[in-house]
Amino acid sequence: MSDILEYKCPCCGGAIEFNSRLQKMKCPYCDTEFELDTLKQFEEEDKKEAKDPQWDADNVAQSNEQIGDDGTFKTYVCDSCGGEIITDDSTAATSCPYCGNPVVVPKQFEGMLKPDLIIPFKLDKKQAEQKLKEHLKGKILLPRLFRSENRIKEVKGIYVPFWLYSSDADAEIQCRATKVRTWRTSDYEYTETSHFLVSRGGQIAFDNVPADGSRKMTDELMESIEPYQYEAAVPFEKAYLAGYLADKYDVSSEECAERANKRMQESTVRSFMDTISGYTTCLPEKTDIRLRKGKISYALLPVWVLSTKYKDEIYTFAMNGQTGKFVGNLPMDNGTVWKIFGGVFAAVFILVFGLTWLF
Repeated sequence: MSDILEYKCPCCGGAIEFNSRLQKMKCPYCDTEFELDTLKQFEEEDKKEAKDPQWDADNVAQSNEQIGDDGTFKTYVCDSCGGEIITDDSTAATSCPYCGNPVVVPKQFEGMLKPDLIIPFKLDKKQAEQKLKEHLKGKILLPRLFRSENRIKEVKGIYVPFWLYSSDADAEIQCRATKVRTWRTSDYEYTETSHFLVSRGGQIAFDNVPADGSRKMTDELMESIEPYQYEAAVPFEKAYLAGYLADKYDVSSEECAERANKRMQESTVRSFMDTISGYTTCLPEKTDIRLRKGKISYALLPVWVLSTKYKDEIYTFAMNGQTGKFVGNLPMDNGTVWKIFGGVFAAVFILVFGLTWLF
């Protein structure tokens, strides 16, 4: 059996992929569309044929592991063109560099490696590119050359591995609060500050607190494109990966747990603090938060990653492949900054000089 999986169109034999707009599998050659359930039936038929002793050995992809300087690399032979596909140890879905056909590495999602859930892509590549253009609009400090000469260097649709943590929390929070009262008499102004000890206790539940399980993705970037709508998550099927890149996790759920726990604890404090009102200041002094009934799920979430080059520096942007939330840092035109600063300074100087002359 082949170590990589390509979904072939039953009508024309072309490589098919998941279409985010249709939420179906679609052949880019003959435009035939397939429901995932239909495709699964075809897969079952293919498995039956694979047991036939007349199996054509030329169509079986061969695999071989090669040890690189920084880890394990794997090579596969494309079923369609015979080209060599080189991946790292965490790659689960990619494309052939020669014919461009999407391929999936099923072994990366077997046994304990199989995700529980997947949120399919809702937005396509063109929408990601349009979001970048919208992101650049109205940025007065953006260098003109970056805007006019900007060329997208790379756009990748990636299913990023995430651990989803669900838990109940019992919490007790103690805060120091103040009330400040000010009043005047004919000769004096008085300020009275009263101090209070405020306590809150109760329970709160968390569902699907995400922590990305990929070292390739920065935690800050992945958290910036949240939230995802988890009610749209479906049981994992390999067919959703066709046409996209995907990695299996290389950061364990135990390693990510600390980050998820911290997010739940911070959210608990904020939620309980929101119930306190009527004070001038209120700061948490002591917190006791106990998480219980914890559950961890493994999911693949859709992310569009875009990169562009400006003055020999690469700028990376990310878009939530489900909701379209877009983030990314931009360069700043120092000349424009100084012009604005100079204009403001000149206006203030003229105003002060004019008031001084009048009075």
